[in-house]
Amino acid sequence: MPQHLAHCVPAHPIAGSDLSGAAAAQYGLYENRKVVLTPLPETLEDATATVSDLWQACGARLHTMTADEHDAVFATVSHLPHLLAFAYVDMVASKDDGARCFDFAATGFRDFTRIAGSHPEMWKDISLANREALLTELTRYQQALADLAQRLENSDAAGLAEMFARARTARVARNQKFMRQS
Repeated sequence: MPQHLAHCVPAHPIAGSDLSGAAAAQYGLYENRKVVLTPLPETLEDATATVSDLWQACGARLHTMTADEHDAVFATVSHLPHLLAFAYVDMVASKDDGARCFDFAATGFRDFTRIAGSHPEMWKDISLANREALLTELTRYQQALADLAQRLENSDAAGLAEMFARARTARVARNQKFMRQS
């Protein structure tokens, strides 16, 4: 449909859950939520304005990015976490004592793996569509895991504590910002 690209305004609402389908619909889903618009070079300004007005009517807070910026950001904060959760749950499930492990899994496991309950077909498509950015992030994550393994191998208590403290500080600060925005 290349003849219609001038009227195309790709958008990514940053809202939802691990549930999918009509039964997962909820009133007010987009209220005070971010929506990223990624207009194409061919997109008409009027089309962007119309789509912006529609999203704002749903209560969304709009942000504009290029498609490459979007793909890099969401590979980091959305797509990679989904891949990690899927891989981790699959790893546990494939262990000889996987069922026993699941029997003892509690809230930390549930919190970490919630997104592994997401729709596999959708995430297969997202992963392949954002393949390059995801491969970059997977490489960075593999390096972070290698650094973690090195600290464990060396019984580097100070290095572990430093890494954990940095991560905790970043997470707490982000959570406080998120709570102020909600």
